[in-house]
Amino acid sequence: MINLVIMAKCLSSFCVVNHVVKGEFLQGVIAMPARRTLEREKIDSLEKLSNYSEEEVMQFHGFGKNTMMKLKNYMKEQQVSFKN
Repeated sequence: MINLVIMAKCLSSFCVVNHVVKGEFLQGVIAMPARRTLEREKIDSLEKLSNYSEEEVMQFHGFGKNTMMKLKNYMKEQQVSFKN
């Protein structure tokens, strides 16, 4: 039983280490899968994000209606918008 607990701790640590997003961009605004996608796309600021249309961003992994709604609300608060 102890070996299973140790193995579970090791596995969970391994998973967390491999899925950490380096920056804090949009932390607390959108979920981790969407943040990882933005990081892979080298989008790390609202300025860079505003170079994309809403339709383009919706094609990214992790971006559905809920994530897009949260993102648009946050962008509106920051007075930034997607390109037309």
